[in-house]
Amino acid sequence: MNEQVGIPRFGVVPGVAVHRVLDGQQPEVINLVEKAYRLHGEAQTVNPPSYFLRFPDRPSARIIALPASVGGERPVDGIKWISSFPSNLERGIPRASAVLILNDPATGYPYACLESSIISAVRTAASAAVAARALLADRPRPRRIGFLGTGLIARYLHQYLSTLGWEPEELGVYDLSDQYARDFARHLRESSGGTPVRRYESSEELIRASDVVVLATTAAQPHVTDPAWFDHHPLVLHVSLRDLSSEIILDSVNVVDDVEHVLKADTSVHLAEQSTGGRDFLAGTLYDVLTGRLAVPADRTVVFSPFGLGVLDMTVGEHVFRRAEEADEVTAVEGFFHDLARHASPRTEAGSR
Repeated sequence: MNEQVGIPRFGVVPGVAVHRVLDGQQPEVINLVEKAYRLHGEAQTVNPPSYFLRFPDRPSARIIALPASVGGERPVDGIKWISSFPSNLERGIPRASAVLILNDPATGYPYACLESSIISAVRTAASAAVAARALLADRPRPRRIGFLGTGLIARYLHQYLSTLGWEPEELGVYDLSDQYARDFARHLRESSGGTPVRRYESSEELIRASDVVVLATTAAQPHVTDPAWFDHHPLVLHVSLRDLSSEIILDSVNVVDDVEHVLKADTSVHLAEQSTGGRDFLAGTLYDVLTGRLAVPADRTVVFSPFGLGVLDMTVGEHVFRRAEEADEVTAVEGFFHDLARHASPRTEAGSR
């Protein structure tokens, strides 16, 4: 962002520039996201509830507003506006689209609009990587990683988890769509450096075989219901939030990104709260793990359920804008703010407007 005093220039960062900034920068982004979680745990952020725009004539569609403010060395305010229209898949276009608006903390003026579907996917994957790195710190290296749900987010999740140096012996894949499963398995074979990839015939087989289970489905309600599938006590990265029954949640050690945010919208942990009338089944937050306040046992199933915080989008978005500006890849919109002449000279008279 420009450092000049006054109204900042307004610029647009297209998706191609966002991709160029983030491509191949997984370790840097993971550390950025961890820093954002630490700022959030230290109360240096503001992260109001997400707001959902729904449509009576299109019940499967929604547009979500995620306002947030981040303090620290690179303060930024803003909002992500992200749509989810599942019927887009039938049209041959992606389900989700998004923009991110960044506001100058000094003046409140928006100074950037960024294409944000990539930022949203990256911050989701980096969040899971931060959690996996922390939650597996005292466990053996995972030998088998299973992906249940094989869409775009699963690809980013694999990309970011691959930077953690696990070197698994096998990658597992299962999806209700056989075509999606085949395509994802092929992608893993081409991008995982020779790690064997196995397609499983059921979600049960994949879960029972995996030390790390990555849930990245579009499920609207729990479909994994038997706690016995988790008798080997894996780490479960419950990115899609609604896959697990209350019985599994209550039989596990549960870590979330933010308690108030994740206990809503009928997530699996929200359903568990409704069934028990309390929150005692939550062990703590990722911040608690990162700071050593919470040590997760190695002999229990551990479930990480991240609701997805706007502060992560702001942190990654501010980083992208700064790098794009350095590379001269921000398209300035001259004259975006208009009718400013009457405020050119500050007025000091009492009551002036």
